[in-house]
Amino acid sequence: MDSKIFLLIIGMGIVTYIPRMLPFFLFHGKELPPFLQGILKNVPYATLGALIFPGILFIQEDITYGLVGAVSAFILAFSGANIFIVILGAIAVLTGYSYFF
Repeated sequence: MDSKIFLLIIGMGIVTYIPRMLPFFLFHGKELPPFLQGILKNVPYATLGALIFPGILFIQEDITYGLVGAVSAFILAFSGANIFIVILGAIAVLTGYSYFF
């Protein structure tokens, strides 16, 4: 392996490792304020929404396909179904929708 590629891989590993471990060392044994904890607990949901929403709009040429899948998944999730049921249910609804329309 070329030494430049090896150094590039090592550098990328270090750059990725630092932001993951820095908060651990800075906040070890400290309690964050409740307001900040609430914000940090909602970050995964906001990120997930930012990743999924464009896919809903651009899944097919017809936006209806994405909206049908999103609405079916939302209804299943809002009813308290397990995440696997939500995914399988949305797939089943979209399979039926694509078969009939």
